[in-house]
Amino acid sequence: MAIYALGDAEPKISPSAFVHPQATVIGNVTIGDETTIWPQAVLRGDYGRIEVGARTSIQDGAVIHCTEELDTFIGDDCVIGHLAHLECCVVEDGALVGTGSVVLHRAVVHSGALVGAAALVPNGMEVPAGAIAVGVPAKVRPDAADRDDILRNAAGYVANGQRYRKELRHLDG
Repeated sequence: MAIYALGDAEPKISPSAFVHPQATVIGNVTIGDETTIWPQAVLRGDYGRIEVGARTSIQDGAVIHCTEELDTFIGDDCVIGHLAHLECCVVEDGALVGTGSVVLHRAVVHSGALVGAAALVPNGMEVPAGAIAVGVPAKVRPDAADRDDILRNAAGYVANGQRYRKELRHLDG
């Protein structure tokens, strides 16, 4: 696995988390219980810190970053879609950030909210609990997200992480 300390900053990864061997985790990063980090995902806590809660899925190619001034926090039971970019933001419990979307500095995606695929959540924007944010820049549709669907999606990735922990094997050749 590509897990690196940077100076004194070492990642703290729960023993029950699954970090794919082709994911990269650097520096001041905390990964919670049963969380899954998929291939080519990068979590780079080089200046600030990144905290990822329990049972959260950081999918293939996602980039999670922070700055010296602003940390990045992702709650429990979240799904961060393929190729998403999150930087210096907060994603609360049970939220979903869709494939190819971008969530920027000081933005907050509240509990049970959904950021649609390829959406741009600009600096300082708040996506209310249960809302959907879609478009570039994102526009909010209140009370349109299905929190139960988000939680089912997150639970599916916990199960998939357990499968990968047991069954994934590297083939040479």
